[in-house]
Amino acid sequence: MSDNRLSVESETPASDGPRPQRGIKSYVLRAGRMTAAQTRGLEEVWPRLGLSVADGLLDLDALFGRHAPRVVEIGFGMGASLIEQAQAHPKTDFIGIEVHAPGVGKLLDEADKRELGNLRVYRDDALEVLSRCIPEASLDGLQLFFPDPWPKKKHHKRRIVQPAFVELVRTRLKPGGTLHMATDWQAYAEYMAEVMAAAPGYRNTANEGDYVARPEFRPLTKFEQRGAKLGHGVWDLIFSRSD
Repeated sequence: MSDNRLSVESETPASDGPRPQRGIKSYVLRAGRMTAAQTRGLEEVWPRLGLSVADGLLDLDALFGRHAPRVVEIGFGMGASLIEQAQAHPKTDFIGIEVHAPGVGKLLDEADKRELGNLRVYRDDALEVLSRCIPEASLDGLQLFFPDPWPKKKHHKRRIVQPAFVELVRTRLKPGGTLHMATDWQAYAEYMAEVMAAAPGYRNTANEGDYVARPEFRPLTKFEQRGAKLGHGVWDLIFSRSD
């Protein structure tokens, strides 16, 4: 998710209506200057492509005007990867969730300029969106790319990948739908693998070991390219809902 990193702590997943209980904010807001294009996105494009938790449970077919595969991406940063996917896969509908205004504005501006009708955006807490707005068994995929690893042990509780989170995601995936995570921190990758191994109702799609090679449909981000030049590894994990 570019250089903006997100974390969530959830103690209990909500299925229909109740808000997830947690003691720690699901993100850290960072101040940033808004460009003219980003401001345009928020002011002019948001009324057409923006969504709000206050709108409640979505009717996805009505929202997009068709029945199609649906993918949610949590924490899309400045939106380049999500824009690329939406443009490359016009028969799939995408919903992005991001709290940082510059990234949301940038994505909206680009989506409008490229006339993408298969993309909608939330600027809300990811757990609130999943629990209150996304219908059960409605998603073909959920993407979580480069979330904040919170490397210090005392901060691990701030990581978005927790047992309650992956259970909430499972309820929103269709049977066979996938949770796709990627990280450039090996220790976080190992932690993700441990959480997923213990999570009921999931199957690891890796043919061998815990990780898969980066699939072609996941764009190579500038963030990832910079890391590769520095010799940093990247680990992809893809688990499918098995029940």
